[in-house]
Amino acid sequence: VQLQASGGGLVQVGGSLRLSCAASGLTFNNHAVAWFRQAPGKDRELLGITWRHGNTYYTDPVKGRFTISTDNARNTVYLQMNSLTPEDTAVYYCAADLNPPYGSAKFKPSSYHDWGQGTQVTVSS
Repeated sequence: VQLQASGGGLVQVGGSLRLSCAASGLTFNNHAVAWFRQAPGKDRELLGITWRHGNTYYTDPVKGRFTISTDNARNTVYLQMNSLTPEDTAVYYCAADLNPPYGSAKFKPSSYHDWGQGTQVTVSS
C-alpha cells in the first residue's frame, strides 16, 4: 500500500492550493481518508475526513476554506485549500484506514493505518 501526497508549494496569503493523495494497493472508496498537517514544534492535527458513505467533517481552523473531494476513477483524494494564511504553513499528510474512525478517534493519527509521505505548504505574508 502506498499513498502519494503532492501539490504543496509556496503561496502568498489569500492564495489557493490543491493537494492530491493518490493511492496504490488500496481503494479509497472502501476507506476513510483524512488530511492532517504538522507545523514545526506542533502535534499533527486533523484537518478533515471523508468517510466511504460520502460524509465529510472539517475542523474549525479550516471549515469553510478547505474542501475534501474524491475521484474514484483516479483513486485520488484532493484537498482544496483557499484563503490561505501563514498559520496554514505546515507539512500536509493524507491518511487512510479501512476501519473508519468516528468520534474522538478521528482526531488521533494512530487511528489511521496508511499514510502518505507529506507535502510542504508554505504561505508567505
